[in-house]
Amino acid sequence: MTPSPVQALLFPDAGKRRPSRADRLHDDLRAFRKHGADTLVGSTRAEVRGGAVAVPSYTNEFWTSAQRAASSLHEVSYRACFKPQLPRFFIERLTKAGDRVHDPFMGRGTTPLEAALLGRRAAGSDVSPLGALLVGPRLTPPTLEAVQERLAGLDLEREADDADLGPVAKDDLLVFFHEDTLRALAALRARLLERTAEGTLDEVDAWIRMVAVNRLTGHSPGFFSVYTLPPNQAVSADAQRKINRDRAQAPTPRDVRALISKKSRSLLADVDDGARRRLAGAKARLAVAPAGATPFLEDGEVSLVVTSPPFLDVVDYAGDNWLRGWFCGIDPASVQLTSTRKLADWQAVMTGALRELGRAVRRGGHVAFEVGEVRGGTVRLEEAVLPCAVEAGLEPVLVLVNAQRFTKTANCWGVDNGRKGTNTNRVVLLRRT
Repeated sequence: MTPSPVQALLFPDAGKRRPSRADRLHDDLRAFRKHGADTLVGSTRAEVRGGAVAVPSYTNEFWTSAQRAASSLHEVSYRACFKPQLPRFFIERLTKAGDRVHDPFMGRGTTPLEAALLGRRAAGSDVSPLGALLVGPRLTPPTLEAVQERLAGLDLEREADDADLGPVAKDDLLVFFHEDTLRALAALRARLLERTAEGTLDEVDAWIRMVAVNRLTGHSPGFFSVYTLPPNQAVSADAQRKINRDRAQAPTPRDVRALISKKSRSLLADVDDGARRRLAGAKARLAVAPAGATPFLEDGEVSLVVTSPPFLDVVDYAGDNWLRGWFCGIDPASVQLTSTRKLADWQAVMTGALRELGRAVRRGGHVAFEVGEVRGGTVRLEEAVLPCAVEAGLEPVLVLVNAQRFTKTANCWGVDNGRKGTNTNRVVLLRRT
């Protein structure tokens, strides 16, 4: 790729080095035809200090839209998460076995988990404590037998008191859960919080907590709750009361042990001896930390970052996760999530995050920054992030747009129009020079 005049000024060595993995990636993307379509080659341009920067853009279906084309360990719900195929695409092309791969906005931990499964060393952080609670147990999974033995030994039938229920009113919880189910959940919650406070929480406990968090609410009998929104978000108690009235429904009893055991069996289905060896060798580092401050990573330690930051206040992470916070003893008000409405404010936060990544990433290493169209397509964040990257000292390499056709079906919303839509991932690839 020939650098633009501004790129040549900002990154004078960009056109002089020997071909890198990213240089070869350009050829790979242009020739890509795995799913039967030619790659559309274009350009993404943005104003930066000193002029403008332009990078090639490549649009195609670069990874499959199939729902279960990855390890069963990934089947944990979280709002606005990307599919494992996205980090895999970049990990396989831009790293080798043993390289450190990091995600500073890890959410449910898709990037560190996929990196570990591919034989890389994993790292991840998130300002929400839920991130580490969701991914940590899947990086050190217990056996199904150990989970079932622990579940059998739990006392989940005792009467719940106010301390067991925590700060949420019982009446609000009962709009989601049957009285018997709530009693069991309260007992399990109390045990897990007690063992956490004592420092005696082990890998089996952590696994059970992770699974329970992901069975709290949903739209099938596989969840602890009455019919509600999908498991990646929780409505308010008042909104659930309205759903219950409109559907003429009431919570029915759920077997907490059985549902945790069933989901554990599903999650562990692909975890064979080889997967366990790779996970153990990942030497994972996880932290509760903002993206702009990751002291647990050494300078130049990371070979690749694959991440997706918050998109201009599009998703209410705190509201979506209030019930998960209740179960885990997390005060939502204590989590300072990135929530910006103005593009300039978002860019300021992203510049700080990219500057920190520029410290942690080795020379020649890469950052794959997945963003998207917001506000009806009037704001294209791939263009907005390019000035942030240049300001942070990272070299823009390319923009990849993964475009997939899908049928717009969402049974929980009563939508099944049978028409095709397009789902896109827009990834800005950057390099530390």
